[in-house]
Amino acid sequence: MSISWGTQYSKLKTNLRLAINRLKLLEKKKSEMALKSRTEIADFIANRKEDRARIRVEHIIREDFLVEAYELLEMYCDLILARFGLIQQIKHLDDGIAEAVINIIWAAPRVATDVSEFKVINDQLTMKYGKTFAEAARNNQLEFPAKVSPKLIAKLSVQAPPKLLVERYMIEIAKCAGIPFTPDPNIMREDEVTAAEQMLIDFKNHGGQGYGWMYPDDIVSNSKKPPSSPTNKGSGYYPGPLPPPAGFKDAFDEGGIPASAPVSLVNNYKACNYPCLNQVDDSSGNIKIKPNTSPGLPSAPPTDAHPLPSKMNHNTTPEFPEPPNDLPGMLDSASFPSAKTSDEQQSGGDNDELDFDDLARRFDMLKKKNAK
Repeated sequence: MSISWGTQYSKLKTNLRLAINRLKLLEKKKSEMALKSRTEIADFIANRKEDRARIRVEHIIREDFLVEAYELLEMYCDLILARFGLIQQIKHLDDGIAEAVINIIWAAPRVATDVSEFKVINDQLTMKYGKTFAEAARNNQLEFPAKVSPKLIAKLSVQAPPKLLVERYMIEIAKCAGIPFTPDPNIMREDEVTAAEQMLIDFKNHGGQGYGWMYPDDIVSNSKKPPSSPTNKGSGYYPGPLPPPAGFKDAFDEGGIPASAPVSLVNNYKACNYPCLNQVDDSSGNIKIKPNTSPGLPSAPPTDAHPLPSKMNHNTTPEFPEPPNDLPGMLDSASFPSAKTSDEQQSGGDNDELDFDDLARRFDMLKKKNAK
């Protein structure tokens, strides 16, 4: 980057201040002209001359964009004046004023016809930072972040404004003037706001059609559909409590199956052959079982099952098997007392006493076996 020492800082500062004042005057002038043009556009709409009104609206839109671009350039000029010491004392371009300098150099050829001070500002900045830098900034070929503001590029663009924006201007102008106006439906179809409003629920006429309750349609058909609500019920319509699932219906009679079961299982499904409550005969205590008609499913217990136990008598002692008298190993010769019956338990006296002689004899026999 070449450095030129011929920059006239006082001239640059003076033209920056003049440019700010001229930009303010242009902003005020163009805003007043736009307000007057709105009245003319309203007259065109009232006289059914929408095509001419749209052309005038494009002029207003371009003037509004130009006013916004002037506001940005005014801000950049004010920033350079506030940090003018960075231009005087530093030879290279400081990051604090890089964005403002680049945007002013880029916009100078485009607004020089309205603001002549920008030509002088552009020449002084080119002398300060070099022709190569100025040419790259004018063509927006510098590397990021030294780029021209995309907002400024859009405001000073020569492209025609979008048709949707023109229709919105027409709607607002007709609304402010109190004139009925029907926008072009082909253009408004692209409007995202209009499309979103059409998706809203009309609570005044038809009520809310919420689909919060889903019922099982059929055990064979796995599809679900929302319940149909009566008309004019409002958004708070409550369809009633949920019916019990199909798996709980006649669970002791027909078996039942969930509504979410696969169709193949539902088609081949038959109730299991389990005993029901009405198959039990209270008098005999036996269970009557229907024959199993589904070979793919388990059958019921055998018909010769044990009878149901009667009421248990808590006064009688249950019968337990007696332990074996002979045990393998070194306890083969040892004998154990047999289990006492209920009659022996009732009889007390000497039978409860221990026989010490018998215990001593057994102990001697064990000692002799261990000695061998």
